[in-house]
Amino acid sequence: MARKTKVIISCAITGAIHTPTMSEHLPITPNEIADASIGAAEAGAAIIHLHARNPEDGSPTGDPDVFMEFLPRIKQASDAVLNLTTGGGIGMSVEERIAAAVRAEPEVTSLNMGSINFGIFGLADRYDEFKYDWEKPYLANTVDNIFPNTFKMIDQVITELADKRGVKFEHECYDVGHLYNTHYFYSTGRLKPPIFLQFIFGIMGGIGADLEHLHTMKNTADKLFGDDYVFSVLAAGRHQMNFTTGSALLGGSVRVGLEDSLYIGKGKLAESNAQQVEKIRRICEDLSLEVASPDEAREILDLKGGDRVKF
Repeated sequence: MARKTKVIISCAITGAIHTPTMSEHLPITPNEIADASIGAAEAGAAIIHLHARNPEDGSPTGDPDVFMEFLPRIKQASDAVLNLTTGGGIGMSVEERIAAAVRAEPEVTSLNMGSINFGIFGLADRYDEFKYDWEKPYLANTVDNIFPNTFKMIDQVITELADKRGVKFEHECYDVGHLYNTHYFYSTGRLKPPIFLQFIFGIMGGIGADLEHLHTMKNTADKLFGDDYVFSVLAAGRHQMNFTTGSALLGGSVRVGLEDSLYIGKGKLAESNAQQVEKIRRICEDLSLEVASPDEAREILDLKGGDRVKF
């Protein structure tokens, strides 16, 4: 069984899926990302998950210089755990995907645990016009795209970040097989417990947003990791709040944020990341569940501490 813990709220601020046309509230510039992160932390997020964007047009970037424009500012204004992406954006090499984490040496990074057909091409036809020329082809081209995360690539990330820099991972699992991939690295001693699993639902190419699958993922993790793991859940779009609530009820943690969903309710765009954090925090507290502080999240996940990062 997963370890019993307080609910850790993660907030994924901007991501690399949604594009500027989709919401005027999507943080783009380093200042916007910093402000959104600080607001989410003040609302109750213990972990802030971060991507970077080109401030000129909002396209995803792995440039460490852009990350370093907002990381120190967020750290100075909050004690939240800062979690950097190693998924990056579509088409980036592994070296590009981990460059910011290699430089910043954060407490946590994401680590995608298997290759998938990452299909967001349906979004390309949802809008008559786009603000920037890159947006539509970026989305449409995923009809012929594989998001690669081979065993060799995963091992490379573990070597560069965990072995050399003391980073802990949020293991992003888009399907049941990704749990087995994670277990392989755990069973061979490449990953040390507690294993932090993020179950992801509703991305085309991964496991579907069916609540039965949440139980399947948890039951499989129970068999593979016993009490050596902590789990969290995120779900795409309209499935965000019901799946995160389901996770909390099962003893898990939760992830919200504009990376995962642009909405706060049916047909209503979220005006900020903090608004989503406030909502899931209220739901958890209404269910008499305790929400973890950043320092409690550090203890639960056995993190190296904010004093050992390079920003």
